[in-house]
Amino acid sequence: MTRLIPVLAAALTVPAIAFAQQGGPTVYGIVDASVRHASGLTAANTPAAASVNGVASGLNNTSRIGFRGREDLGDGMYALFNLETGLSADTGATANATKFFDRAAIVGLGGPLGQVTVGRQTNLLADAVSPVDAVGMRFAAFNPNIVTAALSNHGLGVEYGATGSSSGSYRLDNSLKYTGAFGPVTARAMYGMGENTGSTAAQHSAGAGLAYTAGGWVISGAYQRFTTAADLPLRAATLGAAYQFGRVRLAINTARSEARTSATARAEQRTHSAGATWSATSTVDLTAAWYRVERERTGAREDGYSRTMLFAEYKLSRRTKLYAELDRTHWYAGYQGATAKPRATGISIGIVHSF
Repeated sequence: MTRLIPVLAAALTVPAIAFAQQGGPTVYGIVDASVRHASGLTAANTPAAASVNGVASGLNNTSRIGFRGREDLGDGMYALFNLETGLSADTGATANATKFFDRAAIVGLGGPLGQVTVGRQTNLLADAVSPVDAVGMRFAAFNPNIVTAALSNHGLGVEYGATGSSSGSYRLDNSLKYTGAFGPVTARAMYGMGENTGSTAAQHSAGAGLAYTAGGWVISGAYQRFTTAADLPLRAATLGAAYQFGRVRLAINTARSEARTSATARAEQRTHSAGATWSATSTVDLTAAWYRVERERTGAREDGYSRTMLFAEYKLSRRTKLYAELDRTHWYAGYQGATAKPRATGISIGIVHSF
């Protein structure tokens, strides 16, 4: 037995060393918390008649924890996975009570001709908006490009695509996505299965997107179609551009969606945005952005709102930032409801740490 112990230890160590050389899964995340005062908004940033003070999570960047990994298969091929859940740093709860890995749950293969992933993942509108959003995809619950253009909260009360939610279609279950990079061009295609017995059309989704990146320019767009269990369609498209010159980044985007909410009713929403980020120093970034949302619905007058957002970031280190944020919203034509204020203002001071 004394002689066998070193032999067994050596045998067990060989695969462990081999695994370590390939690289194991990576644990990563973001913790973002801020103190916020809002007038004319609730703590959830919906229209209100009064003011509120509170601690907010994910204002600069959504709090999350995730696991990802990639394995080299040889000949330029690789396998990958990603599991990610949203967190509420102010309460310690998961962001989604029904889906633990609500932000991502994918596995896939990649190689010289592109990458295919399967599972729960962002739609192509979100992928297209991300590089051209005026505030860099901050304030996800309040940013019109995320909420309306990319359908995070379309507000239609019907589940379009297989999402497990009647409020938004930002991420799709049961989906396949292809991403291929060919020089300065990135091509994307996506298909989501509704998994409804007897109907391939019910709750399915399909779309395509293109992006061009070169010489400081990013031009990005996508189109995607979603259906309900009753085969009511929602069609959405987005197109934007960003340009980086020196310490300044300019970004613009426009998006439109049209949905059938019943056999006789429709809803159309349009989102426009523009903004700039100035890296004043190596540690200070200043961002200003403007958004406008326009809505048309059967049997109702056109309404909407405009929103201005200002962000200031101070980088304490590569992974830790302090930030301050100011937002001003002007509702028009009664979009906010009968009791809420016609204008809303919010101010926040926070810290975000990534790992």
